[in-house]
Amino acid sequence: MTAPLVSVLLPARNEAERLDSALRDLSAQTLNGIEILVIDDGSTDDTAAVAQAHPDKRVRLLRRPPQGIVAALNHGLEQSRGEYIARMDADDGCAPERLESQLTLARQDTPVTSCRVAPPPGERYAGGYATYVKWVNGLLTHEPIMRERFVECPIVHPTLFAPASVLRDAGGWREGDFPEDYELVLRLLTAGHRAGKVDRELYFWRDRPERLSRVDPRYAPEAFAAVKADYLQAGPLQTQREIVVWGAGKVSRRHVKPLRERGIKVAGWVDIDPKKIGRRHADAPVVGPKQLGDFNHLPLLIYVGRRGARELIRPHLKAHGFVEGANAWFCA
Repeated sequence: MTAPLVSVLLPARNEAERLDSALRDLSAQTLNGIEILVIDDGSTDDTAAVAQAHPDKRVRLLRRPPQGIVAALNHGLEQSRGEYIARMDADDGCAPERLESQLTLARQDTPVTSCRVAPPPGERYAGGYATYVKWVNGLLTHEPIMRERFVECPIVHPTLFAPASVLRDAGGWREGDFPEDYELVLRLLTAGHRAGKVDRELYFWRDRPERLSRVDPRYAPEAFAAVKADYLQAGPLQTQREIVVWGAGKVSRRHVKPLRERGIKVAGWVDIDPKKIGRRHADAPVVGPKQLGDFNHLPLLIYVGRRGARELIRPHLKAHGFVEGANAWFCA
């Protein structure tokens, strides 16, 4: 039997209601050489029956006890036969040209590919998800993805598309008390793999109240701060033991805590609040933006995430010799 070009990994637990729609979208792909692996992670509803009843013979059902998304994805990776791996979630949808478009980009020296996302027809994003989608859809090429990789996950996980060899060489997905999707993306970028996105909304990403990122402690702010600290230390801070931090409030200090626990010292805190300037935190002074130049020999990590803050901070970076992605990184 001829091996497929692309294996789609579609983990599912109790998704009988929406799985058929996702499978129909995959069956309608303009790229023919695919296999669709439905990894049933211990469903107690008719998820397996829906997969088995689907008329597309390219659908393969892999049934497993309920061990979670990481185990399901790694099992799918082990069982896949394609040269490339594509992700999809069982409750989402995609345009017919999604896989063909991502394959084209992957063959252009951009092995880790994604695409822009949109809500399914008739739905909309609100609040934090709307803000995140606007941001992530704006990161289209490798350079901005690398520059802003410590803000949040720069690739929506179910849009991921990469050579199977890249994922296998990286060790697949890792289990732990951290967001497995963000950790994988940071690991691939740290290993030097170029990433990019198709500049079209080809994936229809559903936001639900029961989404793991809303209810699972592995996606809590503290978990994101910890995984960022690991990859900051493995990348920009590999040879650094001191940093300067923009943001002297409680939230910023909480996000910096994992770095301090890893032996990174804060030499100074930058803030615009006159009530904070002149104080000390962790034996380091809180200074105003005018004193930022005193620290331009150190990496600057910016943990101010409120709307509009970056536009206010960027002129100060330029004025004092900081360059995003070189010696300054937004981390919130």
